[in-house]
Amino acid sequence: MSRGLFVTGTGTDVGKTFVTALLLKKLRESIDAVYYKAVLSGAEMIGGRLTAGDAYHVCRTAGITGEPNDNVSYIYEHPLSPHLAARLEGRPVEAERIRADFDALCAAHEFVVAEGSGGIVCPIRFDEKRIMLTDIIKMLGLDIVIVSAAALGSINSAVLTCEYARSLGIGVRGFILNRYDGSDIMQSDNLRMIEALTGAPVIAYAEANGSELVFLRDIRELL
Repeated sequence: MSRGLFVTGTGTDVGKTFVTALLLKKLRESIDAVYYKAVLSGAEMIGGRLTAGDAYHVCRTAGITGEPNDNVSYIYEHPLSPHLAARLEGRPVEAERIRADFDALCAAHEFVVAEGSGGIVCPIRFDEKRIMLTDIIKMLGLDIVIVSAAALGSINSAVLTCEYARSLGIGVRGFILNRYDGSDIMQSDNLRMIEALTGAPVIAYAEANGSELVFLRDIRELL
């Protein structure tokens, strides 16, 4: 079994957090899996402290106890690309902290599901130091699962995301489609074409307003 998996998406708002929560919920039925996010922007100020809403949603859905903020290395209030939010708030990301936080979770748990920020081409720091999301994925040594919409245009964005990752030497385990409707001939064909054009499987899908992932492959392929 590998030590973890990285969940990225074809873009912002494709449902990474929703899918990550359902994936962790399923994994935790059989292994000690935990959540991690290197950088979160767009946090809410609640009770005088920044609250990582994504982490709270995932941990609540997956039944992960403890303080969800502790599963996120960097939390920013501005709902912007991490590199810009960090610059405006004066707290730049350091790769060493991300590495240390991830390693600590690996030491305490069997498996870590890391959620990315935005799409795969996401600047995390862009000043005298340059850190892209793909740099973090490679530093952590993880393969990715790509969350994609199932609607019109998803073939293009799914294939581009997959091939960009592969061009940088990042392993692609497969796709999870969000808001999928198998009765829609276009969406079912999108699933087939994404697999045919990338050679990577659609592992599961989430129906609109669904509370579980529907697995098309054995979940053990992700471990």
